[in-house]
Amino acid sequence: MPDPENDLGALLRAWRDRCSPVDVGLPAHGRRRARGLRREELAGLAGVSVDYLVRLEQGRSRRPSPSVTAALARALQLDEQESAVLYRAAGLPVPTGQTVPVHVPPGVQRLVTRMDEYPVAVYAADWTLITWNALWSALSGDPGADPSGERNLISATFCKAPAWATMHGTDEALERALVSDLRHAVTTYPNDEDLRALVAQVCETSPRFRDLWASGVAGQHFSSRKTMHHRLVGELVLDCDVLTVPGSDLKITVYTAAAGGPDAERLQFLRVGALNALPGNAVPTVVESTGSP
Repeated sequence: MPDPENDLGALLRAWRDRCSPVDVGLPAHGRRRARGLRREELAGLAGVSVDYLVRLEQGRSRRPSPSVTAALARALQLDEQESAVLYRAAGLPVPTGQTVPVHVPPGVQRLVTRMDEYPVAVYAADWTLITWNALWSALSGDPGADPSGERNLISATFCKAPAWATMHGTDEALERALVSDLRHAVTTYPNDEDLRALVAQVCETSPRFRDLWASGVAGQHFSSRKTMHHRLVGELVLDCDVLTVPGSDLKITVYTAAAGGPDAERLQFLRVGALNALPGNAVPTVVESTGSP
């Protein structure tokens, strides 16, 4: 009999049961006793502990944070209406157009998980890292394992960068483009308090950001080529393209290598390692970077 006091737990179990491992990019080896995703699989996709997920499903924890709720919605590939149901069950306000959206549509999540031949990551309008695939983690280092917890590329670029962000470099074109994008986000979401706090914090910390912000700089993202040095495979020359998602204000970054060349071979080596659960602790250093992140 459904427990009206634990709608959140019942919803999480139902959505977990219906979610196929293949749909979220996980290998389906052999016979599975559980329908859908195992708890440890969902916990890994959402970046929470298995114990915490158990507490949520059993009703011993009933108020996940907004960031955890958003991560669960992404991992379960909920659509916009289902995500709203999840937020309400968690006792949270449903995100509106007044704040930077972090919802990743199921189609985008499928794209990220199925494009396993390329490093792919998704950012919000304020350049907060939302989700990424295994090869992106193998290339740059796992953001989930970074002790700083920093996920915003702008803060990482102008302040103390966590390990995963060093792959993006700090060239002037990137700095100008990031500041321009952030200004556009502030104009689009003027009531987002977290966004305003981000601007204030980086202005206080970084004279370079403060000068660019005061200048009213405007820029445009464009394709870039980056030369990286990776601990395992050495030098890689990769092209980076930023794709936009209509109606969602998300940015998808995709790294590719010229077909048939040594960089493609090195990327393939990393892909094999990523598929075999290579720990994401091999962090590259950008020595030459032109253009967008």
